[in-house]
Amino acid sequence: MALQAIYLETPPECIAYIKFIFESYEDVGIIRTVDRKKSIIVLLAMNDFIDTARKILDSIKQDIPLAEIPRPSDITDDWFMAELATEPSEPQT
Repeated sequence: MALQAIYLETPPECIAYIKFIFESYEDVGIIRTVDRKKSIIVLLAMNDFIDTARKILDSIKQDIPLAEIPRPSDITDDWFMAELATEPSEPQT
Protein backbone atom coordinates (compact mmCIF):
# COMPACT_ATOMS: atom_id res chain seq x y z
CA MET A 1 0.00 0.00 0.00
CA ALA A 2 1.20 3.46 -0.84
CA LEU A 3 0.98 6.68 1.12
CA GLN A 4 -0.48 9.89 -0.22
CA ALA A 5 0.78 13.19 1.16
CA ILE A 6 -1.57 16.14 1.54
CA TYR A 7 0.25 19.34 2.50
CA LEU A 8 -1.67 21.83 4.59
CA GLU A 9 -1.24 25.29 6.03
CA THR A 10 -3.00 26.27 9.26
CA PRO A 11 -2.39 28.63 12.18
CA PRO A 12 0.18 27.21 14.64
CA GLU A 13 -2.39 26.99 17.43
CA CYS A 14 -4.49 24.60 15.30
CA ILE A 15 -1.83 21.96 14.60
CA ALA A 16 -2.33 20.02 17.84
CA TYR A 17 -6.10 19.97 17.26
CA ILE A 18 -5.66 18.51 13.77
CA LYS A 19 -3.19 15.91 15.07
CA PHE A 20 -5.65 14.96 17.83
CA ILE A 21 -8.49 14.50 15.34
CA PHE A 22 -6.45 12.20 13.09
CA GLU A 23 -5.09 10.25 16.05
CA SER A 24 -8.68 9.53 17.07
CA TYR A 25 -9.27 7.93 13.64
CA GLU A 26 -6.39 5.51 14.23
CA ASP A 27 -5.76 4.03 10.76
CA VAL A 28 -6.76 6.92 8.50
CA GLY A 29 -3.52 8.89 8.53
CA ILE A 30 -0.85 10.66 10.51
CA ILE A 31 0.00 14.34 10.73
CA ARG A 32 3.62 15.49 10.57
CA THR A 33 4.91 19.02 10.95
CA VAL A 34 6.86 19.96 7.83
CA ASP A 35 7.79 23.54 8.70
CA ARG A 36 6.91 24.81 12.14
CA LYS A 37 7.92 28.38 11.28
CA LYS A 38 5.53 28.56 8.31
CA SER A 39 2.96 26.36 10.07
CA ILE A 40 2.92 23.74 7.32
CA ILE A 41 1.88 20.18 8.10
CA VAL A 42 1.36 17.07 6.00
CA LEU A 43 -1.26 14.38 6.26
CA LEU A 44 0.13 10.98 5.29
CA ALA A 45 -2.78 8.72 4.38
CA MET A 46 -2.88 5.22 2.97
CA ASN A 47 -4.52 5.00 -0.45
CA ASP A 48 -7.33 2.91 1.05
CA PHE A 49 -8.23 5.76 3.43
CA ILE A 50 -7.66 8.83 1.25
CA ASP A 51 -11.39 9.48 0.70
CA THR A 52 -12.06 9.25 4.43
CA ALA A 53 -9.08 11.52 5.15
CA ARG A 54 -10.37 14.15 2.74
CA LYS A 55 -13.84 14.03 4.34
CA ILE A 56 -12.24 14.58 7.75
CA LEU A 57 -10.26 17.53 6.37
CA ASP A 58 -13.43 19.00 4.87
CA SER A 59 -15.10 18.76 8.27
CA ILE A 60 -12.13 20.35 10.04
CA LYS A 61 -12.13 23.22 7.51
CA GLN A 62 -15.60 24.18 8.76
CA ASP A 63 -14.14 24.89 12.22
CA ILE A 64 -10.64 26.27 11.67
CA PRO A 65 -8.55 27.89 8.91
CA LEU A 66 -6.96 25.08 6.88
CA ALA A 67 -5.72 25.23 3.29
CA GLU A 68 -4.28 22.53 1.07
CA ILE A 69 -1.04 23.71 -0.54
CA PRO A 70 1.47 22.29 -3.04
CA ARG A 71 4.36 20.25 -1.69
CA PRO A 72 7.01 22.68 -0.40
CA SER A 73 10.26 22.45 -2.31
CA ASP A 74 12.40 22.97 0.80
CA ILE A 75 11.40 20.30 3.28
CA THR A 76 13.97 20.72 6.06
CA ASP A 77 12.34 20.77 9.50
CA ASP A 78 11.32 17.13 9.69
CA TRP A 79 13.89 14.40 9.07
CA PHE A 80 11.14 11.91 8.18
CA MET A 81 9.69 14.20 5.52
CA ALA A 82 13.17 14.97 4.18
CA GLU A 83 13.71 11.24 3.73
CA LEU A 84 10.40 10.90 1.88
CA ALA A 85 11.36 13.80 -0.39
CA THR A 86 14.57 12.13 -1.59
CA GLU A 87 14.56 9.97 -4.65
CA PRO A 88 14.45 6.24 -3.90
CA SER A 89 17.80 4.59 -4.28
CA GLU A 90 18.48 1.52 -6.35
CA PRO A 91 17.63 -1.71 -4.54
CA GLN A 92 20.64 -3.29 -2.92
CA THR A 93 21.46 -6.81 -4.03
